[in-house]
Amino acid sequence: MGVLEERGVIFLPEDREICEALLEKARERGDSARSVGDLIVEVGRHFLGAPYEAETLEREGPEELVINLRAFDCVTFVENAVVLAGLIRAGKTAFGDYTAALEQIRYRGGRRDGYPSRLHYFTDWLRDNGRKGVIREITRDLGGIPFRKAFHELTDHREEHPPLRAAAAFRRMRIVETACSRRTLHCIPKADLPGMEKRTENGDIIAVATDADGIDVSHAGIAVHGPRGLHLLHASSRAGKVVLSDITLYRYLRARRSRTGIIVGRATD
Repeated sequence: MGVLEERGVIFLPEDREICEALLEKARERGDSARSVGDLIVEVGRHFLGAPYEAETLEREGPEELVINLRAFDCVTFVENAVVLAGLIRAGKTAFGDYTAALEQIRYRGGRRDGYPSRLHYFTDWLRDNGRKGVIREITRDLGGIPFRKAFHELTDHREEHPPLRAAAAFRRMRIVETACSRRTLHCIPKADLPGMEKRTENGDIIAVATDADGIDVSHAGIAVHGPRGLHLLHASSRAGKVVLSDITLYRYLRARRSRTGIIVGRATD
């Protein structure tokens, strides 16, 4: 059976099966009693080895809710871990509950209204989901320093994003980028990470800040504490799959000069 489409939701039968099986098994184990942070890690580990696939949401035509639990980019991996953990916490097992929760977290104000309504920039994603009560951005609380960034990555590469070829969508996206550019953001510099990483918790959302022009974040994953320090559970383009990094997050940041630090979010119960 091929791709299914139901009320603007695109998925394969396998996606429904993966979702319902995962949620049902969690219900049988009584996982709703666990913390949401632990559940985010548990869901993330469930997908270890799943293939990495770039731009899993990009497609021609109207903006529809794309479901893919077979392969992930770094953001869809984080999104799905947060959504599925929240459903487990709430004791829900229906595929319809999953699709509704995914739309809520992926789009501005929880409402899908064309390509510009998707939360493309990760600090914007954190901010909007903070307003919804899903994720609390805690970087400033952890000692993060303020910074500003000019956002223009998407509209600068309009030709690579078919929906932005429409003038109205392009204008809306520029408005979003202008609003993002006016905000004061916070980042924990990588040099400061060893002194504060113990204040992070398993299941925290880790976004890697970048000095690249026009964009705020280059990567995202899930915090997991190990004997040697803080590690990243993430969909890795280099590994080609979902992995728990064998090196610490600090070493990961130091591997590239462009990785300037981290921005941290924490899911609410």
